[in-house]
Order: sequence, then structure tokens, then C-alpha cells
Amino acid sequence: MAAAPPIPTIQRSRARTLFVQLWAAPTSLLGLLVSLVVLASGGSVRRVAHTLEVALQPRRLSRTSWWHRSRFGAITLGHVIIGRTHAELARVRAHERVHVQQAERLGPFFLPAYALASAAAWWRGDCPYRGNRYEVEAYAVDDPSARYHAEKARRTAAGEAIQSPNDSGTRHSATS
Repeated sequence: MAAAPPIPTIQRSRARTLFVQLWAAPTSLLGLLVSLVVLASGGSVRRVAHTLEVALQPRRLSRTSWWHRSRFGAITLGHVIIGRTHAELARVRAHERVHVQQAERLGPFFLPAYALASAAAWWRGDCPYRGNRYEVEAYAVDDPSARYHAEKARRTAAGEAIQSPNDSGTRHSATS
């Protein structure tokens, strides 16, 4: 029996893209539901690459609203990124794209895994947001040393030593 001919690269790429989108669909569906509320209240949407970026209307945000008072610029739910403004979404796009990739990897398990990572960070005494392993990975896009600093803080709290990626292993005293 002859082997089936290989699938052309274009078809393989489309098949993979479809699979990834279906795998992340439960989280993306939640993002679409939240987006409907944002759009119904005057927000706007743009398609950027393979994501939807949904922006609130800043003039409709009161100074006392939770979203306005928070330091969060955006939140990613699957292939849907919701932010304050389109300018803010452009500013945090690289960080939020990491979360899109995480949702693509973990599919329907992303949100529970994210919540567990926040709980683990809190249990270790870290900030549930900045100590969350998924945020550490996303912040490493903006600051490559962020991953090192998060690991250093975790290991230092556990009493372990960690070597800096810039450390050649030699120690210099302050007097030399």
C-alpha cells in the first residue's frame, strides 16, 4: 500500500491555525461575550493579525470606575484583547500577544491554569499578578531580565542561591 502524499505546507498551516483557534475557542468565547458588553456601551473593535482588539470609550469611563482606577491596560481572553483605548492596546500589544500564545497552548485550561498560578504566587508570598508565571513570561517580552528577577525573588524567598545570567561566576569585592 502506497503512503499518502505529504500535505502541502499551506494546507498544514491552515489546519494548524484552525486547530489552535478551536483549542482556544472556549476562552475566546468568553472574550467575545465581554466584548459584546463593551461594544454595546460604546466601545470599538479592530482586527489586528489573528486577534480582535476591543477598546472602551475613554470619555464614557468615569473617574470612579474600576477600570479607570486600575493599573491594567488590557486583558486577554483567548484571541480577544480588551483594553482602555486603541492607543493603550497598541502599547501593550507584545505583552498581550504572549497571553494569546499561552491560551493557544493551553486551550480551555488556560484560565484555570492562570488562576492556579496566581494562587501559587500568593502562597509563596509573591504578588498574585506580578508573581504569576504567565505574567512573568509576558513581561519578559518587554524586559528580558524580568524572568530572572522573578526567579531570583522566588528562590531567595525559598533560601536558594541563583546566579545572574550576566554573572561570569567570578566575585569582585568592593575594595578591589
